[in-house]
Amino acid sequence: MHTLRNLGRRKLRTTLTILGITIGIWALVVFGAMANKINSLVEGGSSYYRDKIVVTDRSNVAVGIGLTPISLSVADELAAVPGVAGAVPQIQMLIDPEGAQGFSYPEMILGQVGGADAAWETFPVSYAQGRGLTPADEGSDVVVLGADLARKHQVKAGGTIVLRARTLTVIGVLEPTLTAPDTTAQLPLRAAQELFWASLPPVVRASLPAEQLASQVIVFPTTGTDTTALAATIDTAVPSVATTTGKEFDDSIGSSTAIFNAIIIGVAAISLVVGGLSVINTMAMSVAERTREIGIKRAIGATRRRIVSELVSEAAIIGLLGGLIGLGLGALLVAFANEAGRASGTVLFDLTSGTAIFAVAFSTVLGMLAGLIPAWNAARLDPVAALRYE
Repeated sequence: MHTLRNLGRRKLRTTLTILGITIGIWALVVFGAMANKINSLVEGGSSYYRDKIVVTDRSNVAVGIGLTPISLSVADELAAVPGVAGAVPQIQMLIDPEGAQGFSYPEMILGQVGGADAAWETFPVSYAQGRGLTPADEGSDVVVLGADLARKHQVKAGGTIVLRARTLTVIGVLEPTLTAPDTTAQLPLRAAQELFWASLPPVVRASLPAEQLASQVIVFPTTGTDTTALAATIDTAVPSVATTTGKEFDDSIGSSTAIFNAIIIGVAAISLVVGGLSVINTMAMSVAERTREIGIKRAIGATRRRIVSELVSEAAIIGLLGGLIGLGLGALLVAFANEAGRASGTVLFDLTSGTAIFAVAFSTVLGMLAGLIPAWNAARLDPVAALRYE
């Protein structure tokens, strides 16, 4: 209570100092939550693409995304390459080629024979509703939706959804994976081939029937095979294709993420430095105003340790209050922004408990460190000189 009374002596100054800390922590919370979201997407992508090779047409420019038609026979050529355990042909296409994709993985249609990769796929998926695709679904208009797609379209297993003007029955909804499956509609290969074929220019449709189409092939290496070396072998053995490994995904996406995270941390750090300087200023002025009081305390036996402890405690409370208020305001903004963008799939932030605890702890420690210099100067005051101070 004594510490709070001391802070209440100059209410406006204390309030403004707390506000400075609040702004810094608010920036740290908001930008930190954005960095968490980016990192979770990248980590999920790394896990999804690990231990597999995405093979696309050589003219394709998107990393790990096959949007250019290739012949289904390419899968047989790849399966014959030494070191390949399995080659699963797929159709991949944008659900809406004209629509904005938001701050996430693009919304995709992915077609393959249900269970064709079951012997090799290690990425774990589970179903919130319904079931996955099976070979028996070939020839049927059914779909398994990722968690984000199901939420966006407000559809459950047993309902229907229209994709590319085709009505499909939803047979399953995936649990969230924080990566590509969340925004993917999984179709039987035949249904996806027909949709993909219809989207191609007439000259391409005339040369390649729908049943012979693929857009990418997922290659699974045999146990112990180095994926980078196998990708190089594939590039040589099948010159018409391009390969993307998990390491290449990490290199292309991870470097951009590191730069973005550095920018975010820099902005938050500048805000916190400003807040720290305001604490130093406030505590220095407080010491100057209370010089005579400090002299009296020293004269009646107060130790330097006690003086330092008292003033650092005041600075710590300023940091704690600023941190709590900044965390609250940041959490409100994050929740509001995520809710506003959820319908369109634009979920920008991921505020974790770790980020929240770090923000409050950091603001408290910042306050203590910022108050340490003025407190130490106050403790070193000569009691006699301090008593004469006017």
